[in-house]
Amino acid sequence: MILKRLTIAMVALPLAVVAAGQLGLLAGSPPEPMGVAGGRLREPSYTPNSVSSQAALYPLHSQRAYAAIDPLKFSGDGIAAMRQLAGVLRTLDGMAIVEQSEDYLRAESSTPVLKFKDDLEFWLDPSGGVIHFRSASRLGRKDFGVNRDRMETIRSRFQIQS
Repeated sequence: MILKRLTIAMVALPLAVVAAGQLGLLAGSPPEPMGVAGGRLREPSYTPNSVSSQAALYPLHSQRAYAAIDPLKFSGDGIAAMRQLAGVLRTLDGMAIVEQSEDYLRAESSTPVLKFKDDLEFWLDPSGGVIHFRSASRLGRKDFGVNRDRMETIRSRFQIQS
């Protein structure tokens, strides 16, 4: 009897987690505020689940070293570079652009099964010839390198098109 209940629980629990994800219960909410203020994107998360090309702007931040990553470099027209970046994002599975202007872009990335969401922000810094970004998980303490890997994929595809 105990073995039967244990077996049922071992099957039911993963199914319940997948169902919760499919219903959007694991998506979380975007942090507030988002956007650019004073030439800065939101600071990195206080847990190891984000990357930011502006992490150095927060020298006392506990996750500065974990979050630090180089911005996207471009040459020429910055507005065209932002349009190119938007095109790259549209090719990624689970990615949705939710806000876009000439110098700012916000997107959400969703995992296929559990529908966890991560928030991505990009800000054009034409004077530096770079696009700064921040990518962060909404839920969980660790991201196991997912945000960094995603941003390096975006960087690679962005550079190929440049």
